[in-house]
Amino acid sequence: MPEITYPTTAQTVITTFEMSPGTCQDLLDELTDAYENFISKQRGFVSAGLHVNDAQTRIANYSQWEKREDFLAMLRSSEMRERNRRIHALCRSFEPVMYDVAAVF
Repeated sequence: MPEITYPTTAQTVITTFEMSPGTCQDLLDELTDAYENFISKQRGFVSAGLHVNDAQTRIANYSQWEKREDFLAMLRSSEMRERNRRIHALCRSFEPVMYDVAAVF
């Protein structure tokens, strides 16, 4: 379960996916499989959460990593590159952005 603390040395990554309602469940299934069977087993993985909007046109993914390099290594792996090709086919766009925690309330 994601836990947001400040200060932290963890790397936060928020990824938004834009898709049609018709592909939302397929994309959610693909992302769930990626986390359950690959991403969560990678070095430095801490936690993640998937969120779907009411219209099923966006999925937001919040993930935490011990270090920025751990996340980048996972992205560069051959398995994740193949998974990202399948994910990309199910959505209009997706963009992972790295963030630092600035405050917690």
